[in-house]
Amino acid sequence: MTSDAQVFELFNEIGIIDQLAQTLLANALPRGMTPAQFTVLNHFVRLAVTEKSPTDLARAFQVTRPTMTSTLARMDRAGLIQMRADPADGRAKLVTMTDQGRAMRERCITAIAPLLPMLSTFITADELVLALPILRKIRLGLDAQRN
Repeated sequence: MTSDAQVFELFNEIGIIDQLAQTLLANALPRGMTPAQFTVLNHFVRLAVTEKSPTDLARAFQVTRPTMTSTLARMDRAGLIQMRADPADGRAKLVTMTDQGRAMRERCITAIAPLLPMLSTFITADELVLALPILRKIRLGLDAQRN
């Protein structure tokens, strides 16, 4: 049986890992690119989606709609995404990643690639293989709880 203290420790570790990883990511990304912008680009590629509304993106990233709107506006100005009116609802918008956005995602992946070998200095390949299914299970469980 898992104790409350163990669950707290798990969330505490995840929070610290997230903070450290976000800082590493922010420092490695190409100049002017933020982790929030990268994760939006990665979201489109990872899920193989072509269009999403700002509301759907805000919900997916669990940020406020104004926060997502601000991120998308910067990305739109940089040519990384394109926003257009939703034909089903003239008040709503649809977001599409541009070819420039796909190229920027690839630049980001290249920029963060040197960080990946660092992992091997403190976790073995076997440990990583064991950890991934557990982390995925936690992510899927937490994702199911937010809906």
